[in-house]
Amino acid sequence: MRRRIWIAAGGGAVLALLIGAGVAGLRFNSTRSIAQGLYRVTEEPLRAGAYVLACPPPVQPFLEARARLYIGPGICPGRMGYLMKRVVAVCGDRVELTEAAVVVNGRAVPGSARLPADTVGRPLPQPTSASTVLGDEVLLMGDVSPRSFDGRYFGPVDRTHILAVIRPVFTWN
Repeated sequence: MRRRIWIAAGGGAVLALLIGAGVAGLRFNSTRSIAQGLYRVTEEPLRAGAYVLACPPPVQPFLEARARLYIGPGICPGRMGYLMKRVVAVCGDRVELTEAAVVVNGRAVPGSARLPADTVGRPLPQPTSASTVLGDEVLLMGDVSPRSFDGRYFGPVDRTHILAVIRPVFTWN
């Protein structure tokens, strides 16, 4: 009986800590898209180079990514979890998605080559390679793993899907 009380108390404490961290604007990243660790929501303006929280729109290829568990469950439309990514292109930037690299304003983004398939052999989306100047869109990329499910597979997203700009507090890898 005593053990159950301790387990329940411990679980309650962890839950309270998680809720408190969320209310305080802290978010934890456990994926390999950006450095794993703790991030803080800021009031900073959206700009190239910033890290962001974004809700993926409930459309293909995000629905497929959710079905394949590239995106976990969460509070975004379609019951999808939010994404934590780096903004590599904003309004006015010229973007080209190619197999070899994502190219922004004539420069290839390091580590941005598209892979033909995921780790279990399922084909990954391969957007058509067209040069585009962004309007109210941003291009989101991971900056840690070349296997990140990011803009090289889904292209630019409307900036209305950005929830917040975030800053690392404590990260590793």
